[in-house]
Order: sequence, then structure tokens, then C-alpha cells
Amino acid sequence: MRGVIFSPFIHGSLKHLFNNSVPLFVLSSALFYFYRNVRWKILILGLLLTGIATWCIGRPSLHIGASGVVYLLAAFLFFRGIFSKQFQLTALALVVVFLYGGMLWYVFPVNPDISWEGHLSGFFVGILFAFLFKENLIENKKYEWEKEDYNPDNDPFLRQFDEKGNFIELPKELPKEENIEQKPFGIKIIYSLKKNPDNKAE
Repeated sequence: MRGVIFSPFIHGSLKHLFNNSVPLFVLSSALFYFYRNVRWKILILGLLLTGIATWCIGRPSLHIGASGVVYLLAAFLFFRGIFSKQFQLTALALVVVFLYGGMLWYVFPVNPDISWEGHLSGFFVGILFAFLFKENLIENKKYEWEKEDYNPDNDPFLRQFDEKGNFIELPKELPKEENIEQKPFGIKIIYSLKKNPDNKAE
């Protein structure tokens, strides 16, 4: 029963550790980025359930390695992405299939040296979690034309097309001139009278 918790942290060789570390890093990064609200639930509960299922169906042997968790993450990311009907998560599901679709063969007893029981357990736990966690975690963004108060007459893009869909060039709007208060223009002449010593006005 100790292996339920500790088996994912035990590997037989450096090659075994490396083969599990790379997909585990990639898939867990995708899980933590796209499924932030349930990431720890998926990881911790998935590890426990995968270990328990392996303990129930496993052969009398040493089932070690994190490959069960890798199959858990791959199955969850793929099926949850397909069920969500969101293009971001669906694209992620296709990337998972492209990168790790070949792992599907190892849920069957094709090699006696590989714990196919751990792979199968992680795979089915991932499918189970894909059904349980149904909420869409990525907000669907609505474009302007998808909103209820959208008015096509006020759309500046559509005004560039006529009724037949032909592009028309709109006249350029000239910048409005500022209203400058104009002051009256004139010449002011000032006359002055001076007296000379002879008391004669000049």
C-alpha cells in the first residue's frame, strides 16, 4: 500500500526517469496553465486513484515510475479538450495526441517489463476526471457582432461595403478647424494739440 503514494517517485534507472520526466513536465505545464482551478485536484487525487487502481489490478511485481500519472494527464487533457468544445482546449487535445498518441499501445500487455496496469489505470482515471470536471475554465470571448445590442449600421467596417458586398472607399473626413474669434482690424489715429511759446496752436 505504500507504493500507492511513493511508486511515482521511484524509477529503475536514469533512462526510466528521463522518459517519464519530459512528458510529465509538458503535460503538467499544460494542466497548470489551462486548468488552474482544478489542477491540484487532478494531480493529487489522480495520483492516489491511479495508485489504488494499479494495486487492485496489478500483477505480483514492482510497479514503479510516474508513467501512470503521465497517462492520467494525457487522457484528461485529450478528452476534456474534446468535451469542452472550446477551440483552445480542443487544440491542446490535438497537440497531446500528436505528441503522445503512440503511448496508447502501452495500456495493453505488449511488454512484460512495462507496467501496463499502471498505464491502464492512469488512462481510465483521466477519462473519469474528464467527465467529472465539466465546467469550462476558459471564458468564451464574444466579438462585437455576437453581442445582443449589436447594430450593423454603426459598424465602421461594414460601412466600407455596399449592398452587394463590393468594397467602396469612404471619403476622408477633414479635420475640423477650430473656431478662432476674429478681432476687427483697423488703424487708430490720435491727434494732439500743442502750444508753442508764441501762443500759437500747431
